[in-house]
Amino acid sequence: MPGPLPGLLRALLGLWVALGLGLIGLSAVAQEPLWADLQPRVALVERGGSLWLNCSTNCPRPERGGLETSLRRNGTQRGLRWLARQLVDIREPETQPVCFFRCARRTLQARGLIRTFQRPDRVELMPLPAWQPVGENFTLSCRVPGAGPRGSLTVTLLRGARELVRRSFSGESPRARGAVLTAAVLARREDHGANFSCRAELDLRPHGLGLFENRSAPRMLRTFALSPEPPRLAAPRLLEVGSESPVSCSLDGLFPASEARVYLALGAQRLHPDIILEGDALRAAATATASAEQEGATQLACSVTLGRESRETWENVTVYSFPAPLLTLSAPSVPEGETVTVTCAAGAQALVTLDGVPAAAPGQPVQLQLNATANDDRRSFFCDATLEVDGEVLSKKESTELRVLYAPRLDDSDCPRSWTWPEGPEQTLRCEARGNPAPSVHCARPDGGAVLALGLLGPITRALAGTYRCTAANVQGEAVKDVTLTVEYAPALDSVSCPERITWLEGTEASLSCVAHGVPPPTVSCVRSGAAEVIEGLLHVAREHAGTYRCEATNSRGSAAKTVAITVEYGPSFEELSCPSNWTWVEGSGRLFSCEVDGKPQPRVECVGSRGTTERVLLPLAPPDPSPRAPSIPSEPASGIYTCNATNQHGSMVKMVAVSVESPPKMDESTCPSHQTWLEGAEAVGPACAALGRPSPQVSCSREGGPWPQRIHVSRQDAGTYLCLATNAHGTDTRTITVGVEYRPVVAELAASPPGGVRPGGNFTLTCRAEAWPPAQISWRAPPGALNIGLSSNNSTLSVAGALGSHGGEYECAATNAHGRHSRRITVRVTGPWLWVAVGGAVGGAALLAAGAGLAFYVQSTACKKGEYNVQEAESSGEAVCLNGAGGGTGGNDSAQGGTEPDGTAETPAGGEVFSIQLTSA
Repeated sequence: MPGPLPGLLRALLGLWVALGLGLIGLSAVAQEPLWADLQPRVALVERGGSLWLNCSTNCPRPERGGLETSLRRNGTQRGLRWLARQLVDIREPETQPVCFFRCARRTLQARGLIRTFQRPDRVELMPLPAWQPVGENFTLSCRVPGAGPRGSLTVTLLRGARELVRRSFSGESPRARGAVLTAAVLARREDHGANFSCRAELDLRPHGLGLFENRSAPRMLRTFALSPEPPRLAAPRLLEVGSESPVSCSLDGLFPASEARVYLALGAQRLHPDIILEGDALRAAATATASAEQEGATQLACSVTLGRESRETWENVTVYSFPAPLLTLSAPSVPEGETVTVTCAAGAQALVTLDGVPAAAPGQPVQLQLNATANDDRRSFFCDATLEVDGEVLSKKESTELRVLYAPRLDDSDCPRSWTWPEGPEQTLRCEARGNPAPSVHCARPDGGAVLALGLLGPITRALAGTYRCTAANVQGEAVKDVTLTVEYAPALDSVSCPERITWLEGTEASLSCVAHGVPPPTVSCVRSGAAEVIEGLLHVAREHAGTYRCEATNSRGSAAKTVAITVEYGPSFEELSCPSNWTWVEGSGRLFSCEVDGKPQPRVECVGSRGTTERVLLPLAPPDPSPRAPSIPSEPASGIYTCNATNQHGSMVKMVAVSVESPPKMDESTCPSHQTWLEGAEAVGPACAALGRPSPQVSCSREGGPWPQRIHVSRQDAGTYLCLATNAHGTDTRTITVGVEYRPVVAELAASPPGGVRPGGNFTLTCRAEAWPPAQISWRAPPGALNIGLSSNNSTLSVAGALGSHGGEYECAATNAHGRHSRRITVRVTGPWLWVAVGGAVGGAALLAAGAGLAFYVQSTACKKGEYNVQEAESSGEAVCLNGAGGGTGGNDSAQGGTEPDGTAETPAGGEVFSIQLTSA
C-alpha cells in the first residue's frame, strides 16, 4: 500500500485548480455587457384579459427604471434590478410596451409585443331562400364578427357534415378582426331538406394556446323542380246529370312531388281529389257528379303549385240529361197459346227501337204482339233509346223476360237415354226436364230398387249400373222416359286369378296364364322382364324359365300390371370354382371353407373326414351369405381328405376335398429379443432373430436411418436401432431391435485448474473424465501425507482448499468397469513467497494511517478500489462518498486471498491507487 504523501499532494493540486477556475469566472462576469430584458417578450392575450410583465436588468446598481405602455395597470412590484407590472383589460389588437433602466449614464431598453385575440363567439349564416329552384345558384354567406386575429381564422361552409367551401385567412394583418365568407352554390335535388351551417376555427396552437371553434345555427334549404309543361286532364267530354264520373289531373317532372298543391274544380264546384305519387309524377283523382243546374257547357280546371311557381290547364265538359227507356209487358206470365203485347217508350228527344223495330219518330213508342208458345218461355225483349248530345250519339237499353206456362218435356239433350260413367270420380247425375213451372224429376229402378240422386255430386260405384225409369211432372202435366247407366272401371289382377309366385319343376310342362276383371273386358299379356316376347301356350320347363314376369291387363279405362315370380327347382350339383377340390387354411385368417352348391331349394352340405378308423371330423363351412356375424373357425382344422355331401328334396351329390394348413410369419421375444448387447472388438454376426411360420419365413435385418456397414468386428458405431422383417407367402412380420455396444474404459482427460502450479494456501482442482460402457467407476491415488482432499459425488473431481507443501506431487486417476481398467497421472507443484506477503500487508496498513492523519480535509482513501466518489455541493458536508458501496476494510482481505492464483493472473489496479476528495468552501 502507498504512503500518505502522494495523496496529499493530489488534494492540494485539486484545491489550486478550483481557485483558479473561480477567478476566471469572476473575470468573465466583469466583462459581460449590460442589458435590459422584458418577459414575456411576445405575448398573446384574450381580448379584455390581463398579463404580468417582468422588466429586469443586469446593471449592478441601476439609477431608475420603468415600463412604458398605453394599457391600464393594476399593480406593480419592484426590486433592485427588476420591475413587475400587471396590465388589465387589454383590448387593443396590438401594442408594444417598452422596459427601460438608467445605468452608468446609459439607457438600457427592451421592447415587447402584446397582441390580443377574440374567440369566434358569434358565427352567423345568412338566411336562405324559402324555395330554391333546382339547377340555379343560391348564395351562402357567413359572418364571424370580431373574431381574430384574422390571420389565424379559418371559415368553412358546410352541408350537413360535408365541407363545401373552406377558406383560411392566413397572411392577413395581425390587427385585422372578423371575417365574411360568401359562396355561390348550385341547388340540387339532394339539397332539399339539407341543413347548411358555417364553422369558424381560430387556431392559436402555434402560439401555445388551443383551437377555438364555433358553429352557426343550421338553416334548412328547400329545393324544387317544376316541369314547364301544363298538367294533363283525363275527363269525359260528356257528363250526365246525376251520374258519377272519374276525373284526374297528372303532371310529371315534380320535385319534391309531396310538397305540390293541387286545385281541381268542375265549374264552381271544387273537387277533393286523392293524390297519388309515383316518383316525380303526381296524379290527382276525383269523382265528378253533375247537377241539373250545370246542364250545358262547363269547364273542368286543374292547377298544380310547387314552390314559387304553378302550372294550370282546363277542358270543356257538356252536362246533359238522358233518362232510361221504359219497357212493359201486357202480362209477365201467360199460359201457352195466349196473346202478349210488348211496349217500348222513352223521353221526348230520344228515338226508341224494340227488338230491332224503330219508332216512327223521336219521342214516339213501339209495340209488338205475339201468341205465346213453349219456345217463348224466358224470351227476352230489348228496348234501345238513342240521344244525340254535342255531336255524339248516346244510347241506353232496357230488357225484360216473358214467362210461358207449359207441361214437362224430357228431351234427349237434357236427359239422355244411355249414360256411361267411369268408376271412382265424383259426378253429378243430371236428367233435366223443360216445363213451366219447373217440373220435378224422379229416376228409380223399375223393380222399386235403388233411386238415382239427381243433381247431387257423388261418387260413381259399380252398384249404380243398371236401367232406371225417370218421371217429370208439374201442374201442367207429366213425362216418362227409361235410361240405362253403365259404370266402367279399370282392370284388376288379384292373387286368386293371377298369383304373385309360381313354382315349376325342371323337366315338367307348365303354362303362365292370368285372368283380369274390368269393364269393358280387359286383355292380358305376360312378358319376361328385359324381353319383348309374350309368353303363350304350354312350356317344357327348364332352368332358364325361372325369373320375373310382368303381366298387364288393359281396357279403355286403364291398365293394371302385376309382377309374377316363377321359380324353377332342381337337384344339387358341385362346381369346382364354388367348391374347390383342394383348400389351404391359413392360421389366424379366421376363414371358413366355402363350398357353394347349385340347387333349388338350397341343398344342405356337410363335409366329413376321419382321424382314425372310427372318429368322424366335421369341416366347418362358410355360410352361403357371409355377414359380419358369421362364425369363425373355432380351432385349427385337421389336414386330410374330406367327403362333402349335398342334399335337397330333389336329390343328392358327393365330392372329395383335400385340406392343408399353413401360417404367416411370427416373431416374439423368444425368437428375436428386443434388446441385444454386443462387445466392441468381437466378431460381427448381426442381430439374432428367427421367425415361426409355414412355409418357413425368410428373415432380414437392416439398421434404421441408414445402411448397416459390413464389418468383421463390432464397433461402437454399430449401436442403434434395427428393423427385422420376416416374410413368407402369407404375409410379413416386423420387429424393432435395440443393439447396445459395450467397451473397455479409457481416461480421456485429466486436467488441473489452475494449470502450471499452485501457491501455498491457494486452491486447486483436478478433473478426470473417462469414456466407458457400462459407465466406469473413478478412483484416485494422492501423494503420501496429502490431507483435506475433497471429491465430487461421482469421484470425477478432486479439490484442495489451502494447499500445503504436502499436496505437491503425483496424482493418479483410474477408471474401471466390467471389461477392464485404465489410469492416467498428473503432477501438482506447490510454490510461493509466504514471508513477503505478510510483511507487505503490515507496511501498507501503517502507510494508510499516516496518510489519513496528515490531510487538512477529510480524505477517504483506497477503500473503494476501482470505485467512484461524489464531491457533494452542500456547504455543511466534508465527506467523500463511495459510490460502489465497498468499505475500507474489505480491500485488505481481498489482497490476502489472492495468493491462490497463479503468477501473472492476480488482478491489480493499473497506475497505483485511485482517490476522490470532497472540497469545502470557506
